[in-house]
Amino acid sequence: MTVTVARSSRDRQGHAGAGSRSGEHGSCIGEHIPASCKAFPADPCDHDRMPLRCLLVDDNAAFLREASLLLRREGVAVVGTASNTDDALRQARALRPDVVLVDIGLGDESGFDLATLLARDGAGENAEVIMISASAGTDYAELIAAGPAAGFLTKSELSANGIGRILGRS
Repeated sequence: MTVTVARSSRDRQGHAGAGSRSGEHGSCIGEHIPASCKAFPADPCDHDRMPLRCLLVDDNAAFLREASLLLRREGVAVVGTASNTDDALRQARALRPDVVLVDIGLGDESGFDLATLLARDGAGENAEVIMISASAGTDYAELIAAGPAAGFLTKSELSANGIGRILGRS
């Protein structure tokens, strides 16, 4: 991966303006500087697409940390995390994510109710909702099909590719 820096052609040639012809301003040239070997593009197949902006909602703080780390490593911009309905609605309005990943069981609250509120109130603007759970999707198939969510992922299948498949981006 490289970082492109625009520099004057005179600077690149080492003239730094000295000895240049009157009126010469130099043209911009892209100079490529190697980036860190730890830096990866969001999607190695499509460098022009903005990273997917995600809000992650789960009542388990350890899962929020681990899932955020995993998704960021895969190029997803995790713009926020929430552990309850009120916080999720507030953050969805403020952050305007592309996708909201919602745990089905939010402690005493229901992820299905949150998905409905996001869709009904427009809190998520144009955000798609994907339901997540440690349990198999077959346990919730009818509720997922009847609700506003775009799809479902088990927590063990959570990945940028899994999200992209549901959203039709892969």
